[in-house]
Amino acid sequence: MSRTAHSDLNFWRDLTPLHEPLNKPTNYSKHILVVGGGVIGLTTSWALLDRGYHVTIMSKEWASFGKEQRLASQIAGALWEYPPAVCGQHTDKISLQHSKKWCMVAYHIWNAIASNEELSKAAGVRMMPSAFYFPNPIDSDDFQREKMEETSTSGVVGFDRGGKELITKRGIDPAHGGVDAYEIMAPIIDTDAAMAWLMTLVKAKGAKMHTETIQGDLLKQEQQLRERFQVDAIVNCTGIAGAEVAADNTCYPIRGGLFRVINDGNDFPKVEAAMTISADVARHNEIVFIVPRNDNILLMGGFTEPHNWRLDLTLDSPVMQRMKARCEAFLPALKNARLDPEYPIAQGLRPFRGTNIRVERELRPLGSGTAPSRIVHSYGHGGAGWTLSFGCAGDVLRLVEEALMDLKPKGTTSATAAGPAVQARM
Repeated sequence: MSRTAHSDLNFWRDLTPLHEPLNKPTNYSKHILVVGGGVIGLTTSWALLDRGYHVTIMSKEWASFGKEQRLASQIAGALWEYPPAVCGQHTDKISLQHSKKWCMVAYHIWNAIASNEELSKAAGVRMMPSAFYFPNPIDSDDFQREKMEETSTSGVVGFDRGGKELITKRGIDPAHGGVDAYEIMAPIIDTDAAMAWLMTLVKAKGAKMHTETIQGDLLKQEQQLRERFQVDAIVNCTGIAGAEVAADNTCYPIRGGLFRVINDGNDFPKVEAAMTISADVARHNEIVFIVPRNDNILLMGGFTEPHNWRLDLTLDSPVMQRMKARCEAFLPALKNARLDPEYPIAQGLRPFRGTNIRVERELRPLGSGTAPSRIVHSYGHGGAGWTLSFGCAGDVLRLVEEALMDLKPKGTTSATAAGPAVQARM
């Protein structure tokens, strides 16, 4: 197994969609336990498997496809954005730079998947127009203007400073859709299809799937888990459970919900582009988020409710009705939309932290005279797990290889890849 890790993952060089690992493990290859079965856990496991590690994935539950509550990774809107917008967490320049790198790594990998017709269909990944609308001219806001300019040179495909033309082209009501806009080609992911594809892929590459709930501080049971599963290191991808598993009292949920409507062209002109007024320009944590999920389903959202753990939203909940009215005012054709009879609303808890996304080695000491912990954390991605997925996986891979050499943590500058909070996509 190669010991040289590229922090930035590249499709085909570091990851392949083939049903076998890129670097086949041997009897001497290290074994990694990944805790968490969402998009972060599965993409991290994919990177580890193709590096040549043995991998066991532990999760309290897995993606499901019925009418019951689904994983947060399935509920997520999964619309890529550069960089993910801030929503509820502190960010600094270092954090922002990590986020920009992570999202571009993921962009190129999702784009590569979408560019292959067979993979695109299997994984539910497409490159589609994605327009961002603003209530004021972009040039009047230095932050938004600089973000737009950097987006245009970031390496994304199809940047178009369309302005008012994008408002007319997409049928937006100018009174409710803003006065300015720009558009890019972005990965749009059918999360149900993608989660099923990722699970099939990691299993084919050799991952063992174990259903169990970790309770309590992972550090206090690290040695027991390593002995029990015969693993050499542990990666924590537990999302909102980081509050307990990482003893991190800065973790908190942000509740969100979406309407799912039929997008077959019969009730309104088929929507074939994503359209948003993002959280960093919207007011009162209530945004506009209209995204094709697949060929038949359109998502309508959204809102953010920090520190709300309840999953009790209904079609008649006031926040859901306000969201519906907001989307219909923005895109009047949606007033004729029919709800998906199988799964009309989706709701979930986005996993946030009070500071930044945590991608780092466990820094707490195990005890006097003991070796450093071999736990690596990757959690707190908010609503942008799909946007940051492969970028974070690359840094986790580097940190795992460091941990396996029993190197002392480098400190938060190099060992911590702390990204900013991200706009919820739910």
